[in-house]
Parts: sequence; C-alpha cells; structure tokens
Amino acid sequence: MNRSGDNLNPAILARRALEFYLKEGSLPEIPGSLPAEYYSRAGVFVSLKKDDQLRGCIGTVEPVRDNLAEEIAFNAVSAAVRDPRFTPVDIEELPSLSVTVDVLGPMERISSEDELDPQQYGVLVRSGSRSGLLLPNLEGVNTVKEQLDIARRKAGIMPGQKANLYRFKVTRYGEGD
Repeated sequence: MNRSGDNLNPAILARRALEFYLKEGSLPEIPGSLPAEYYSRAGVFVSLKKDDQLRGCIGTVEPVRDNLAEEIAFNAVSAAVRDPRFTPVDIEELPSLSVTVDVLGPMERISSEDELDPQQYGVLVRSGSRSGLLLPNLEGVNTVKEQLDIARRKAGIMPGQKANLYRFKVTRYGEGD
C-alpha cells in the first residue's frame, strides 16, 4: 500500500489492505498521499463475494478509527478473517473474491416503516442493547417487510417487539468504479 492514493477507490484500498494482511499478518500503514475524503470519518461495511455468494461482511455503523481509510482497511481484514459465519479467507482465494465497500451516511431516526425503501435506504433496528443492520439495495431483498424481518432476526428482536427504526443511505464502491 505504498502507492500514491490518486484515483484509488475504496474497494481497491480494501483489497490492498486485505492482500497486505494475508501476506504480512498485520494491517498496512495508510499512505499519506490519499485524497482528502479518506481523512473524513464514517461507518463502513466491507463485503467479500466469491462466485456471487457472500464470503464475508463486517462493518461499523459509526466510525471507530481515526479516518475513513483506516476504517476501510480494518473492516476489510475483519470481513475476511473475523466474520463468524465463514472460515477465514486465505491468500489463494484472494484473486477469486470481489470486494465492495459501503460508506454509510448519517443515521436518521424514523417514526414509521413507511419511510423506508429497501433499494434506497439501509435500516438499523434497535431495541434496548440489541441492534440489527441491513444495507440497502441487496439482491433478494425487495420489500420493507423483508428488510425489517432480516434486520430484526440479526438482532434477535422478535416480530412485534417495540424497536426504534433508523434509515441511512450508502455510497457503494466496487473495484471497477
């Protein structure tokens, strides 16, 4: 990751961080020559797919790292080696993986599910200490009911149980963008 950050999109940054980690066993240093937007802060989800099937996805609803570049690098590695649903990714798999990065916009509390659109907004469902998040525009999630059911299940929030709803937009980056 020592190359200049000129025209480096977030998905390429994620791939480079993951490749460095799989080879070296540590997170790379973030280069100082990245575009200014990488020094902002935001929640980030990194998704890995193999043969169009999810292979890992980890993210942060709100930023926990010093900047967006660090958030992307950390979550890329986490998606590959810390997603409990999958075995860790190994270096030989890397060429067959596609990487997407979703940079989350601000959370907006909403009063009704009528304010959701699963193609346009992600959703965060929160009840007490439990919360479940689902990104927008996911294949196979076409209705608000499906979106909410999945987010509730992820959080362990029962149908009908009172919960606060939040919506957010994302900027999604693929490696070809």
